[in-house]
Amino acid sequence: MFSYTDERFEDLQLLRYQLPGFEQLNLRQKQYIFALSKATLYGRDITFDQFGAYNLRIRKLLETIYTSPKIDHFTDNFKAMEVYLKRMWFSNGIYHHYGCEKFKPDFSEEWLRSVLKTLDLERWGADELMAVIFDPEVLPKRVNKNDGDDLILTSACNFYQGVTQEEAERFYQQKKKSYKGAEPPSFGLNSTLVKQAGKITEDVWHINGRYSKAIEKIVYWLDQACKYAENEHQQRVLAHLMDYYTTGDLQCFNDYCKEWVGEHEGHVDFVNGFIEVYGDPLGLKGSWEGIVEYKDHEATKRTQTISRNAQWFEDHSPVDQRFKKKQVKGVTANAICAAMLGGDEYPSTAIGINLPNADWIRAEYGSKSITISNITDAYNKAAHGNGFKEEFVIDENTLGLINKYGDLCDTLHTDLHECLGHGSGQLLPGTDPDALKAYGNTIEEARADLFGLYYLADQKLVDLGLLPDGEAYKAQYYSYMMNGLLTQLIRIQPGRQIEEAHMRNRSLIAHWCLENGRAFALVKKDGKTFLKVNDYEAMRCQIATLLAEIQRIKSEGDYEAARYLVERYAVKVDATIHQEILERYNRLNLAPYKGFINPKMTPITNDAGETTDIQLDYTESYAEQMLRYSTEYGTLI
Repeated sequence: MFSYTDERFEDLQLLRYQLPGFEQLNLRQKQYIFALSKATLYGRDITFDQFGAYNLRIRKLLETIYTSPKIDHFTDNFKAMEVYLKRMWFSNGIYHHYGCEKFKPDFSEEWLRSVLKTLDLERWGADELMAVIFDPEVLPKRVNKNDGDDLILTSACNFYQGVTQEEAERFYQQKKKSYKGAEPPSFGLNSTLVKQAGKITEDVWHINGRYSKAIEKIVYWLDQACKYAENEHQQRVLAHLMDYYTTGDLQCFNDYCKEWVGEHEGHVDFVNGFIEVYGDPLGLKGSWEGIVEYKDHEATKRTQTISRNAQWFEDHSPVDQRFKKKQVKGVTANAICAAMLGGDEYPSTAIGINLPNADWIRAEYGSKSITISNITDAYNKAAHGNGFKEEFVIDENTLGLINKYGDLCDTLHTDLHECLGHGSGQLLPGTDPDALKAYGNTIEEARADLFGLYYLADQKLVDLGLLPDGEAYKAQYYSYMMNGLLTQLIRIQPGRQIEEAHMRNRSLIAHWCLENGRAFALVKKDGKTFLKVNDYEAMRCQIATLLAEIQRIKSEGDYEAARYLVERYAVKVDATIHQEILERYNRLNLAPYKGFINPKMTPITNDAGETTDIQLDYTESYAEQMLRYSTEYGTLI
């Protein structure tokens, strides 16, 4: 029997996801998925290096110790090192995947030095690595967004070398000013900005450039995938992506995005490349990520109902008419099953994706949105009956509402967020897409969440058959505000502020609504803090007001207004409430973060060496998978 839950350590739990319907795919589709999956797994070392300059060396060092028969595996130091290594695998480096703070090792420096001596590994630069691992003052955070700091100099991510924030911002502003074309590239997306001998240049990520050994493997498997593509359009998509990887030319990336967003006929699709910019404090550099997917046809009926009505939702949005798209183009939405996760999407992954990121491509060519149904299903199965809702929901009536409608509304909110929220609205002519700088990611996520929240309460969703009645939305409204005000604090260490963009977004929305109305309040019951909703309709009015302002900020590029909202409502943590929430959560003995073990894919061949099937194996352990990936897909060390 398939088990969704697997290993647990520290604040992490590993889950497994199934590939429903995979056996019904034809052989060509399976081979296409297999080749794309190989291309997805070969990007792993890139992500590790992007997330910290010492990550690959530390991973290699600790894996060597972990697998050595010369070291006693039963000492407390070894067991603590094992946990540290597993956390590192999970986060693609030595920094927490969500909070970005550096891990604190529970094994001693003296023990590690003695092990290195035993294994003759001191030549690996032990002194330098010791400082990075053990000194809390050395490179303490992967991404720092504290207002007033130099965000580059205080961030350990490996996107900039020898430059300050001011120098980097000036460099890319000059690039934008000098560009005269009609299709602007995503400046800085695929390069490390380097200062040498006083000169600032870009070290571009492409074949024969930075990360070449990994990119060569990715391109090889993309080329193999071309042999099994379902149609010529998919082959063109792959060709453009390979051109981009070969040249590093961001205009090639634009061409790839335009081709990719227009391909709808195939059953199989993928994301592969330097995509999301959340790992860069300036929001410019794309972390490498990959996902291979195939359509969940039954669930896609829901998402396509939404996309077919995209113009209606745009027209009836509560934002200023100046910021609405007169014609919504190319919005497509599918529910999909993930077949393989890689890079920044592994082991922890999103449950929905909307791409491409460039606003002008969205406006002219449209966007693709996906909701990952088998990942969502795995999360829901793992959470069933764990006591979380019973601890934090205020009363039985509200709990009953959430139990009845919660999963449906969660999924629908993700659909609305990805399909319509990110694709809605427009920038005013002349507005720099990067005008909001470090606040841009939080504002964009808030915009998409508010769009989804606003329409969850609309009768249109009932009329379209997406919700059963006009009461269902209340489950999402309660859960969302409870999360933004209270329960997401389980992911914050005592004494720290909120830094991750999605968490800041939820905090901004919930605290703004709390301060600017009486629709809900925080109350005490039996000595515990709960959310109490007084008026759901009034809450929707608040959501509409905030959505209008957030859209204005994005459309006009109002940096100071973005800064005010984020710093006032999204960042600060009430220490007393935080302590209470942590104590209540700890009594439940749950892990606040979840990630996934990929299925293992193996080609089955006949006596002639021809592939007859692709076999799935769900039994590989977490450590086995991570060590195999380091061996099979390790290209940069």
